[in-house]
Amino acid sequence: MNIVIVDYGSGNLRSVQRGFERAGFSSTITRDPNVVAEATHLVVPGVGAFADCMDNLEKLQLLSPIRESIQAEKPYLGICLGLQILFTEGTEFGSKPGLGILPGQVVRFPKNDLKVPHMGWNQIQIKKEHPLLKGIPDDSYFYFVHSYYGAPKDPACVMTTTDYGEPFVSSVSKGRLFACQFHPEKSQHMGRQLLENFARL
Repeated sequence: MNIVIVDYGSGNLRSVQRGFERAGFSSTITRDPNVVAEATHLVVPGVGAFADCMDNLEKLQLLSPIRESIQAEKPYLGICLGLQILFTEGTEFGSKPGLGILPGQVVRFPKNDLKVPHMGWNQIQIKKEHPLLKGIPDDSYFYFVHSYYGAPKDPACVMTTTDYGEPFVSSVSKGRLFACQFHPEKSQHMGRQLLENFARL
């Protein structure tokens, strides 16, 4: 097993690595495209802006190995921005193409009485049973920090939703690709269970 965490200049990489350590698995943090290509399990975490993320991945020549890994159906775990870049287009600071793996847009929470960013603990509602959610009950709490979320065109990819004024998609799956808007590395026992499930795929 070779779990690789992609480093494209975003934060929280070490906390993701520690999350895997707590689940009993070692992992490698890298920005080397060759090391990314050799991964058996690929993790793309991230916080920040969609456009900056895509630009950095391109500059570091990481887009191709990430796409090829997904196409080869290696297990992929996207966290926060690692979910959002899977979509066709991001809308933060204007339109920016994503990887186009999942048809749809990344959109901002609508203006209402709720604070944006959506920050803190919130529950997931399971819409599709999946090995990644083994041992994780419906309505479990996970930790969120985000102002944007993915809106997929295909409802079949929706794994969980979460309510913040109205329901939004909080995790997706397609083949051996999995991605979540919440941060499992910050989500205590349930997050550790999710990372363990991913490593065991």
